[in-house]
Amino acid sequence: MAKKDFPATVASNLPTQPTDEPTGSRLPVRRRSFLKGLGFAGATISAGTLLATQLRAEEHGGRLRRGDAAILRFLAAAEIIETDLWQQYNELAGIQDNEVPGGSGSDLYALALAQLDEDMDQYIHDNTEDELTHEVFINAYLASKGADTVNLDKFRTLPSSKATGAQQIGRLTNLMQLTVDTSWFTRYRSRTKNPDFGDTFPHAIPTLAVGQHPAIPRTDDDVKPDPSKPNNISDFTQAIANTAGFHFAFIEQGGASLYPTLAFKATDPTVLRILVSIGGVEIDHFGLWHDKGGNAVAQPLAGVVDPVTGLTFPDLNNPATELTQTNKILPEPCDFISKNLPRCSVIRPTSTQNGGAVATVKAFTDDGLFIGQPDEFLDLSMELAVAADSVKRGF
Repeated sequence: MAKKDFPATVASNLPTQPTDEPTGSRLPVRRRSFLKGLGFAGATISAGTLLATQLRAEEHGGRLRRGDAAILRFLAAAEIIETDLWQQYNELAGIQDNEVPGGSGSDLYALALAQLDEDMDQYIHDNTEDELTHEVFINAYLASKGADTVNLDKFRTLPSSKATGAQQIGRLTNLMQLTVDTSWFTRYRSRTKNPDFGDTFPHAIPTLAVGQHPAIPRTDDDVKPDPSKPNNISDFTQAIANTAGFHFAFIEQGGASLYPTLAFKATDPTVLRILVSIGGVEIDHFGLWHDKGGNAVAQPLAGVVDPVTGLTFPDLNNPATELTQTNKILPEPCDFISKNLPRCSVIRPTSTQNGGAVATVKAFTDDGLFIGQPDEFLDLSMELAVAADSVKRGF
């Protein structure tokens, strides 16, 4: 792909170290803008801390500091990425209306997703609309402060699904070659481990975490009816839908950690309000999809095997264990802050030392979302992430 100039709304020469200079917001972004996944957990702040933060912001005449602008720019890019992927899901299995226009639906794919929950079309629609409003709002807020915004339109070059129902337009993300990390499922069921302490977790669906799997039908051949199966849904079509069900939660669990991690770095109280308020919605998304993903590995759907790739969705309730019981969707208490303190039910991870933005870029890349994007896109995504992770409160 030929190199093109980055949109004029994004400047160049990204600084590597935070400074104490306010900006209008001249934290530039070199080359193309990008990014994901995000959500939030609530943070409690004392009145004194909030007042001091407010005074520091007023000292700079209401202009965004470099750090606050860097955080919002990264999140704007992330929400653009999320909107793109959720739009693809909505075109094929959601509700197409004037709130989330585009597409006309793939009947058997939508029916296969409905096996996870009969209201899947509404949930997909509403998640899509949420991400769209987040994207538009954050960019609008940046613009209202005279800050550079993010425009990723030049990267909309990836192919669409050719299945009936999908728009034939350029995409930012690839949902047809995914390698989905399913360790989030066991992470939230562990009573002792927390990734903030470097702990690792087994995959709930080991075969989904290797190889490349479609989460949407690539062509109508992927959704051919099978009269020998209930509702004419072939094992292959159901495996695609189950992959999507787990991918929904994978995407949103990242946001459930990212927003609080970045909120700890924000200085301006309005920016903090934005992170807390949007982040709360991302957590709501994760709770919803955590429940629906579990239905893919519980009876009657448990045992589906993709006849093409061998992808297997086992019955995680046979036998049910602390790490696999599918109806345990609320976070179990775990070590938090210090192993000398009592265990607590929390969003995890949230440690600012673990580089939440950079971790998000890596997770999206490993997931296969950016297969087909040029190195320039990946380079910029990491630059945006490093800029956000490098922010220190007060700068």
